[in-house]
Amino acid sequence: MKRAPITDILWLFIATRLLLVAMTYIGYILFPVPPHVYPVQPVDIMGLLTSWNHWDAARYTQIAQSGYQNIFDTAFFPLFPLLIKGGALLIGNQGYIAIGMILSNLALLGALFVLYQIATDMLGEHVGRRTILYLCIFPTAFFFFAPYNESLFLLLTASAFLALRRQKWWLAGALGLFAALTRSAGLLLVFPYLYELWIASKDILDDRQNIFHKLWQTLPRLAPVALIPLGTLIYALYCWKVFNDPLAFSTVQSHWDRQLTVPGVGIIYALGELFFIQPFGSFFEVNILIDLAATLGFILLAILGWRKLRSSYTLWIALLLLFTLASPAIHQADALVSTRRFVLEMFPGFITLAVLGLKHPRLHHALMIVFPFLQATMALLFVLNRWIV
Repeated sequence: MKRAPITDILWLFIATRLLLVAMTYIGYILFPVPPHVYPVQPVDIMGLLTSWNHWDAARYTQIAQSGYQNIFDTAFFPLFPLLIKGGALLIGNQGYIAIGMILSNLALLGALFVLYQIATDMLGEHVGRRTILYLCIFPTAFFFFAPYNESLFLLLTASAFLALRRQKWWLAGALGLFAALTRSAGLLLVFPYLYELWIASKDILDDRQNIFHKLWQTLPRLAPVALIPLGTLIYALYCWKVFNDPLAFSTVQSHWDRQLTVPGVGIIYALGELFFIQPFGSFFEVNILIDLAATLGFILLAILGWRKLRSSYTLWIALLLLFTLASPAIHQADALVSTRRFVLEMFPGFITLAVLGLKHPRLHHALMIVFPFLQATMALLFVLNRWIV
């Protein structure tokens, strides 16, 4: 096991955070809201922080501050707002936005160390370094800076995979429990857990002699998988107690324009909107292009990574893609809305991209130009409270 380059990872983390801070400052000063009202007073630190408290971030901080006020808020899973609440209580029940951002960024830092270790163990140090580089400069990686739960979910799921790889079954199960309390997709960790357990126990189970004794040896490894659905069950019990609906987090998805469909329907809707409905250069055309590119890009990365990555990682990215594609917003112009953000959680795709970037230097150079430019543009739009979700 190669030790992570702590200094290099810290510099990557700090450099990308400083760039986002600079972008926030420039956007806050040069693009005031309302327009044409240019600030003449010293910069308001709370104003800088509030500029990141939009869309889902505002939901998480509101839940942390006031709890689940209505059933529609149950779509936002509880672990991240609980952590924000805990941090706020330590400093006098205040600073929710700042604490949310600190937690999000610290979770990203932890995820960088974990992802480096995963990629390095599997494919070497160069792949490990490129993996975390591409993750940090990815166009929508600014969500890791905002009080969103993406980085927490990435940290928990990637750590669960690292624990599985090292056959630390109880640790993997516990991490899966917390992942299931962070996002609904955390429940899907059951499948890679069972796959890794099957691979680890295959030699034992292939021995036909004393089969019952062999099965008894495997049971302690199997028991921790029950912790993963326990996370979802805990939240379901809370929803049942408060809103009399144990599956409230699922049933309210229609309120947020999510509809359960056959995976792929959202892509068809997006293509139809793009080529036959939206006028050239329209607001929705650009957003459809971004989400469609993210969706198709990670489907391609999942396919290309099939023979390059460990099978459980391919299984994971496939499950996340199917989960995302099974609930598109078909009543919106952009049926694939937020996919640009959801792909951040699909860490095997970034490992595959790292392999491709090392093999094709021109691709790497293109990514180093295009990714930071798009991230700066989208981050600025987010700070200005434009439609970037």
